[in-house]
Amino acid sequence: MHETPSTARGAATKQRIVEVATQEFADHGIAGARIERIVTGARTNKAQLYGYFGSKDGLFDAIFRGSLERIMNTAPIDGGDLADWAVRLYDEYLRRPDLIRLATWARLERRPTGHLVADADRMDDAKLRAIAEAQAAGLVRAGDPFDIMAMTIAMSMAWSPVSNVYAASSEEPEAAHEQRRALLRDSVRRAVRPEAAG
Repeated sequence: MHETPSTARGAATKQRIVEVATQEFADHGIAGARIERIVTGARTNKAQLYGYFGSKDGLFDAIFRGSLERIMNTAPIDGGDLADWAVRLYDEYLRRPDLIRLATWARLERRPTGHLVADADRMDDAKLRAIAEAQAAGLVRAGDPFDIMAMTIAMSMAWSPVSNVYAASSEEPEAAHEQRRALLRDSVRRAVRPEAAG
């Protein structure tokens, strides 16, 4: 059983560990991340880190789960407007490129095939329900809601830090982002509209 901080100071230490470790894992992956760098950066010690997270893998799991929750909360899905959801995801990748890099490391180092996270840790029930409801209402083409979701997410990542062709940055001119958002919005709308199935 992992410790829960019992003081404000302990909670602050745990939060510092998460912040430093998020960047460490994003930069170096699971295997390449170093506990020594994390505890030094977080101004704590290994005993405290292991007390809160159990292990390096436990720390990565907590951070990765938190990153999935953050994306869900920051870019909530609207099954009736998947195009807008894709754009919100695009914007979140610009704000927090580390989050998408964590997913890439999880894919590279842990799960080369299948779902990115174990079934017990998946957080896509609400998304799949929203897509199924939009399909039932005639707003989204027929098909497996998971496949519709996966395709929309993939389209949103076309210029993300894990793109095979180009990684966008928040430092680029806003006009470039607006052009991409418009193309993304239009492309997703065309891909998921009901008549696209015919």
